[in-house]
Amino acid sequence: MTDTETAFIAPVAMEDDPDELFAGDRGVLDGDVRRVLVHLLQRRFLSAERSRAEWTTLLDNQGLIESRLGDLFVRLVIDHERGFAYKQQVRSDELDVPILLRDSAYTRTETLVLVHLRAVFQRERVAGETQARVDIEDVEQTVLSYFADAERETAKRQKAVRAAVARLDRDGIIDEETEGRYRISPLIEVVMSAEKLHELRGWLRAQTVTGDEPAEEDDEL
Repeated sequence: MTDTETAFIAPVAMEDDPDELFAGDRGVLDGDVRRVLVHLLQRRFLSAERSRAEWTTLLDNQGLIESRLGDLFVRLVIDHERGFAYKQQVRSDELDVPILLRDSAYTRTETLVLVHLRAVFQRERVAGETQARVDIEDVEQTVLSYFADAERETAKRQKAVRAAVARLDRDGIIDEETEGRYRISPLIEVVMSAEKLHELRGWLRAQTVTGDEPAEEDDEL
């Protein structure tokens, strides 16, 4: 074999190249790490309980993932005690930071559901319970009580409440154990802090006293 022949390196097919996941791929992260990164960018939270494999990948590659997010002016927050991770948009008065994250706010109905979930979670913890659970009927009854009878439009409001519950289930704030019965995740303490809960309870009391009604479903809090 000639020197020319030994110097020649045959091209490797894309599917046989372990460092390239797709044509033109210039990424340096393994596929599993990339998927965790995308999960963090797409969703509000990553739960250790719901996504055990992804959680392990996150912890094993925390520095790499933090670096990639930092390149986008995004901060990674990991709550090891509660077992979840989420992202935060970096904001600075000294630095010109382009805003990447524009997570949609919760609607008023979703916020009313969150207030009730937070109250139930807090009550159960004070009572010494390690888990807090709630039934859909209880959620509906509580949220509907914030509307005057003449304005309640029960069927429409019930549909909105169930849609809100479905969204919070997708976000990992609650988890449906059996049909219509949900376990409340400790995430509720982050989404609805004690300060925010106090503020919203005051707002709800004021609405009750004045007789004002919460706005329509496309309004946000």
